[in-house]
Amino acid sequence: MTDSQTDDAGASLRETADRLLADHLTPQARATVAAGEWPAALWAAVDEVGLPAAILPEAAGGFGVPVADALSLLTVAGAHALPLPLADTMLAGFLLARAGMEIPAGPLAVAQGSEIRLDAAGRASGHAWGVAFGRHARAVVVLAEGTGGPVLVALPRDALAIEPGTDIAGDPSDALRVESVAADSAPAPFGAAGLRAAGAATRALMIAGALGAVSAMTVEYARERRQFGRAIGQFQAVQQNLAVLAGQAASAAAAADLAAEAVAEWGPGLLPVIAAAKVRTGEAAGQGAAIAHQIHGAIGFTAEHRLHHYTGRLRAWRDAFGREAEWAQRLGRHLIAAGPDGLWPAITAA
Repeated sequence: MTDSQTDDAGASLRETADRLLADHLTPQARATVAAGEWPAALWAAVDEVGLPAAILPEAAGGFGVPVADALSLLTVAGAHALPLPLADTMLAGFLLARAGMEIPAGPLAVAQGSEIRLDAAGRASGHAWGVAFGRHARAVVVLAEGTGGPVLVALPRDALAIEPGTDIAGDPSDALRVESVAADSAPAPFGAAGLRAAGAATRALMIAGALGAVSAMTVEYARERRQFGRAIGQFQAVQQNLAVLAGQAASAAAAADLAAEAVAEWGPGLLPVIAAAKVRTGEAAGQGAAIAHQIHGAIGFTAEHRLHHYTGRLRAWRDAFGREAEWAQRLGRHLIAAGPDGLWPAITAA
C-alpha cells in the first residue's frame, strides 16, 4: 500500500468502529457488563467486522494495515468507554504473531504480571494477575520462564482456575492459577519489559480517546447548564478549567500517537517512548477526570449520566500496566544510563 492508501485504510477502520460502537454499545450492553455477564451480542458485532484482527498481518487473518493505524482503533474504543477486551485481544494477537504462534479465535486476555514456569515437557504451572476479562477469554497470554529463557504461552481458559476480581471501573480483572497444564508456547522475542510496554501503550491510546470524549461532553454540558441567569460556560473560572481539560486531552492524544508508532517500530526506543506516553496520559487522566466532575457537579456521579463510565475507566486504564511512578522510574533510569554526553540525543531520539 502507498502512504495515502494506508492513511485511508486507517481512517476507514476508525469510522467503521465509531459507527458500530455508537449503534451497538447500548445502556443495556453496559448494564450486562456491570452485572458481571458477557455481552455476547456486542462482542459478536465487534468481531464480525474484524476489529480484533485488525492488527494482525494478512497471513494471520488481518487487514494488512500498519500496526500504528490498527492501534488507533483503541482511541475509538476509549472514546466510547468500551467495556470489552478489544485492547487485550489485539495485544495478544500481536504478541502471538510476533512469536510465530497460532492465534486462538475469540476474545483473548493478557496477564499484566505472572509467576509461571514452563517445564521441559511444555507444561505450565504458577499464577498470574491483572487479567482483564480473564474469565471470558478463550485463552490467556502470559510470559513464562522456560528452561531456556522467556517463553510466550497461550493458556487455554478451560484449564485455568480463575479468581474473579474487578478493577476500579467495575470491569473484570481476574487472577488465575495453573497446575501442570499443557499449553502452546514459543520462545519470546521480547522480555517482560516489552510485553508490559506494549500493554501500557494500549492503555495510553484508550486514555487519549476517553479524554477527548470527556472534554467534548464537558464543553457541551457547560454550554447547556445555566446558573445565575447564564450558561456556566460563560464564567471565566469554568472557561479556564475547560481550557486546561482541552490541553490535557490534546497532550494525551499526542503522547498516545507516539506510543503507537513505537510499538509499530518495536526498536530500541520502545521503552522510553512508551514510558513518557504512559506518564503523560496518566497525569492527563487524573487532571481531566477531576475537572470534568467539578464542572458537571453531582450529576456526573449518577448512574444515569455517561460521565462516570469514562472517568472510572480512565482511572482503571491509568492503573493498568503500571502507573506514572513506575514508568517515570524506567524513563529516569534510561536517561541516567545515557550519561551526560548522551542525554540530549536520548531525549530527542524519538
